Amino acid sequence: MSPFTGSAARTSDWRHLRCEITDGVATVTLARPEKLNALTFGAYADLRDLLAELSRERSVRALVLAGAGRGFCSGGDVDEIIGVTLAMDTAQLLDFNRMTGQVVRAVRECPFPVIAAVHGVAAGAGAVLALAADFRVADPTARFSFLFTRVGLSGGDMGAAYLLPRVVGLGHATRLLMLGDPVRAAEAERIGLISQLTDEGSGDEAAHTLARRLAEGPALAQAQTKALLTAELDMPLSAAVELDASTQALLMTGEDYKEFHTAFTEKRPPKWQGH
Repeated sequence: MSPFTGSAARTSDWRHLRCEITDGVATVTLARPEKLNALTFGAYADLRDLLAELSRERSVRALVLAGAGRGFCSGGDVDEIIGVTLAMDTAQLLDFNRMTGQVVRAVRECPFPVIAAVHGVAAGAGAVLALAADFRVADPTARFSFLFTRVGLSGGDMGAAYLLPRVVGLGHATRLLMLGDPVRAAEAERIGLISQLTDEGSGDEAAHTLARRLAEGPALAQAQTKALLTAELDMPLSAAVELDASTQALLMTGEDYKEFHTAFTEKRPPKWQGH
């Protein structure tokens, strides 16, 4: 995402979530605990727009996506989304579904790592938000459910049919997206859906520990690594190694590369600048 902005000013007035930034780590919390953080039209739009704003600012080096209360996110609100979409025409439905996909693209394309801190339910769109993150840190209460076929829709919602096979393999992805059965934390770790399994109640702390580690690291190198991981999923090897070569050549002109050599020579830890 480009850092260049138009006339619209940065806002901190997000009605459907909370955002706090400390020492380069943004914590974005879905904040409808009474509804298990079920998503509304406004929540989707706020997530999309917030990620775009944070990407343009370039002050955030890592982001933790969390849920308030008893769970991470129970998916789309049955009354406020499913009930309303029944009255929409095809053009309106296409606009809505494109918006939900834009949220996933924003998570994948933002220039900083995103860590989903999952406890309790991560269902439907909530499961896909966690899936789109670069890391999923979860405690033993976490359970993931890709529920789309359970409501009569395709399991390939919001990019799930693209992302999930690349995380857990085609066999597991077929089972999870077709059946919509819940996957508890132990199985999720076994099949690779969870990056880190913590003790109960420790997921948020572990996610922030990881976020601080990432925020203190070489931000540009991490941003380019994330970009290459996404871009090269569908490339032939020849194109991938050429893109790797171009990326490395650019990074070798950066200050962080020089700083590593200086720090190594002086026998001290590098002081990463992020450029």
